[in-house]
Amino acid sequence: MLSGRRLDLLDPTPFDIEIEDIAHGLAFVARWNGQTRGDFPYSVAEHSLLVEEIYGRLQPDASARNRLFALLHDAPEYVIGDMISPVKAAVGPGYADLDKRLAAAIHIRFGLPAHPPEAEKARIKAADRVSAWFEATRIAGFSKTEADRYFKPSRLELMEGIEVTLRPPRDVRQAFVARHEELIAQCR
Repeated sequence: MLSGRRLDLLDPTPFDIEIEDIAHGLAFVARWNGQTRGDFPYSVAEHSLLVEEIYGRLQPDASARNRLFALLHDAPEYVIGDMISPVKAAVGPGYADLDKRLAAAIHIRFGLPAHPPEAEKARIKAADRVSAWFEATRIAGFSKTEADRYFKPSRLELMEGIEVTLRPPRDVRQAFVARHEELIAQCR
């Protein structure tokens, strides 16, 4: 990693994880396989910030700890990349196992339980679906009908006042680290 840490992908430990490495990696990983409108790719870091914001709207009383789970929901992708769901399914359970091990190490590194409670995981997934629908219709060329078929979102009214942002990697990396620091401070 750029921090100098050596991360063993098959046996990750919390000691080898730094938020700057996560933010840097996610800021350079494109969602939608890079097939989005705009001058910059839509990064997983930007998506993660959006999901955390939507999650906060869905769960206005959510703890900082659960909001941190939402921000970090795709954090393993900083080293394993973002694959579209059909490819993940084709790769099989090995991908899911790797993702779970990395996520557990990341969560522990930042003072969270290894795995979010199932109820929170479901709420984060709901925010993720709203984000995917919104991204699909705003920057990935989907019609609303197509997006409805694939993402089945609910509570789209939560998107009022939110825009999908495409920023240079440096800017989104800084925003991701700043939001992480805010949530960590609130967890103390």
